[in-house]
Parts: sequence; C-alpha cells; structure tokens
Amino acid sequence: MQKDIIELAQRLGDALSAKQWMAATAESCTGGGVAYAITAVSGSSAWFDRSFVTYTNEAKQQMLGVQASTLQEYGAVSEAVVKEMTAGVLRHSGANIAVAISGIAGPTGGSEEKPVGTVWIAWQTTNGQGHACHYLFRGDREQVRLLAIREALLGLLSYSK
Repeated sequence: MQKDIIELAQRLGDALSAKQWMAATAESCTGGGVAYAITAVSGSSAWFDRSFVTYTNEAKQQMLGVQASTLQEYGAVSEAVVKEMTAGVLRHSGANIAVAISGIAGPTGGSEEKPVGTVWIAWQTTNGQGHACHYLFRGDREQVRLLAIREALLGLLSYSK
C-alpha cells in the first residue's frame, strides 16, 4: 500500500475520532483495499466498524440488500448500485459514515459503455449527507484500484470534517 494512502487513512482516523464517528466500507473492485488502508493505522478499531467485500452481484444482494432489479437495470458498476451498497452498509453496521466502490479494474471486463477504469464511488452518512461520483481511471489493474482507494478515503475525509 502506498504511503500517501496510509497517511490519508491516518487523517481520516483523526477526523472520525474528533467527531466520535465510526466508518464502514463496501468494496467490490478494490477487494478490501480501503479497509486494509484503514486497518494499517494503529488504533483504527476506535473509528472503523467493519467492511463488506461484495465482489459478486449475489454478495451485494445477500450482504447489503442491493436489489436484483437495480443490478439488472443499471449493472453492478453504476450510481444506483453504489448508493444501495452504502445504504446497506449503514443498515448492517454501527457506522455513522459509509463508502461503497464498484468498478472495472481490468484488464478484462470492460465494454464500450463501461471501459476498464470505470469506477463508481458513493459516500453516505447517517445524517443524510452523501453523493456518488463516477471516475474513469487510467492505468493497469493495480493503478485503478489504488486510485479508487485514494478517492474513497478522500471522500470519507471530506464528510468527516
């Protein structure tokens, strides 16, 4: 894990601790990378509740309550799905803030409509704040995943201030 990502996680921990908030994550294409970065910070159990790695559509449905109809209509890599993922994280955790990530890290799996590097990230707080962003990251599989992890942490940090 890159040093700047761990430093972002440390800053997030400081901000969440100051608010006495807990965070939780739902990850697909990053495979738990956000949770890994967070738990690399000593003492993160004081501000990190849990992570859901929901790589398949079935896992998204079973663990987070993502609707089959949403997956069918929009696909797993979509605004609608990551918003349902964050809602599921907040329902199934003790977190005040959640992030969800779904994307196509490559090198396979892309299409003309959703090329490799397409990632959706959503953030949601229990007080109703939140939004989702679409990204088109450039690079190989590792670079796409690291860029998504960085953006997920930056978004969590912005909502935690």
